[in-house]
Amino acid sequence: MVDPGTLVVGASQAGLQVAASLRERGDTSPVTVVGAEPHPPYQRPPLSKELLHGGDPAMTTLRTPAWYADADVQLRLGERVVDLVMSRDDGGGTATTDTGRELEFARLALAVGARHRRLDVPGADLAGICYLRELSEAQRLRHELAAARHVVVVGGGFIGLEVAAAARAGGADVTVVEATDRLLSRAVAPVVSEFYRAAHERRGTTVLLSSVVTGFLPVGPTGARGRVTGDTVRVGAVALGDGRELPADLVVVGIGVIPRTELAERIGLACDGGIVVDACARTSRVGVVAAGDCTVQPHPMGGLGRVRLESVPNAVAQGSAAAATLLGRPEPITTVPWFWSYQGDLRLQIAGLSAGWDRLVVRGDPVTEKFSVLYYSEGTLLAVDAVNTPLDYMLVRRTLEQGGSIPADAAADSTVPLRSLVVAVARGLS
Repeated sequence: MVDPGTLVVGASQAGLQVAASLRERGDTSPVTVVGAEPHPPYQRPPLSKELLHGGDPAMTTLRTPAWYADADVQLRLGERVVDLVMSRDDGGGTATTDTGRELEFARLALAVGARHRRLDVPGADLAGICYLRELSEAQRLRHELAAARHVVVVGGGFIGLEVAAAARAGGADVTVVEATDRLLSRAVAPVVSEFYRAAHERRGTTVLLSSVVTGFLPVGPTGARGRVTGDTVRVGAVALGDGRELPADLVVVGIGVIPRTELAERIGLACDGGIVVDACARTSRVGVVAAGDCTVQPHPMGGLGRVRLESVPNAVAQGSAAAATLLGRPEPITTVPWFWSYQGDLRLQIAGLSAGWDRLVVRGDPVTEKFSVLYYSEGTLLAVDAVNTPLDYMLVRRTLEQGGSIPADAAADSTVPLRSLVVAVARGLS
């Protein structure tokens, strides 16, 4: 009987990592990667960073065509898997794509990612309202930014602020509208939120907090805001809950994503805010693994509760773990989460997870735009946010990976090098 091999649903960073790790670990059975986009697997982070600042789209490509040929990995692009039928208890079955093609598999990896969280308000379908997650959307947005004069960014998260920085660099008037009372509220402490608000405003961006978008208003036939008069009408203004109307010839909405769990639910996998996996990327069904933004996993720094980590490092780690599991050699993920956000010349690097912190230490002065924030819970070091301080980031990341810590009281003295503190603690723990 011919082995149908592994089917990877999702030509994402995580999906490609599953395929690459299978080959690196010696698997010679067929590997097929199916992706809904027409592009080969690419990096998403540059879409809101380098690409919007004029970078070459080719820089996002993860592997050359020759690699797929040499690795004997088959890509099926521009096809979306719409149905899965599990016919074997060990994970085998058949997938059907939107073209009607049927693909048999012995092992299944879901790396289907996430989709935009849409803003469902009047006028949401007007031209000039953009979202950013896919390469084609980034290319369209770069074209739109070149001619935009008034840009409104809805959402003060990482994507929104990165787009705002690019729009300002291009000379546009930019307003960021955030529904909560601070920027980056899900990811950083208030002191870091306030720093980014002030830093973006120093660069000419207007930041509106606790502001809700209630609708988008069209441009009339003479260019002024007015009623819709044709089939294709562009946005002309953004309406806020307090009655204000912000002029806008381009709107970028970045209010988060929703994990794609439809296929997982179709085959009965446990889902809870994402496809539930363990530290080895195993789902609730034997022979089926999942990796990337579509998953929720055990907290990597303690194992209590589940988290969804939207990052390249996590996609790579989970993809590798998923491949090991498919080959019967499960290896739990042990890496410390890390992230980055480049907003023009403001470079934020994060190591660890700060949720649950009860104390933080600020090293350096935020006014200088060069500082770091260390997070603690009951004296245990959890994470660092490093703004233009890469050495602090690398040191804390390495400390967390080695199971060490840095005393909060000592860390508060920014005249004392962190390195000396880590060495002292590490010796005390040994």
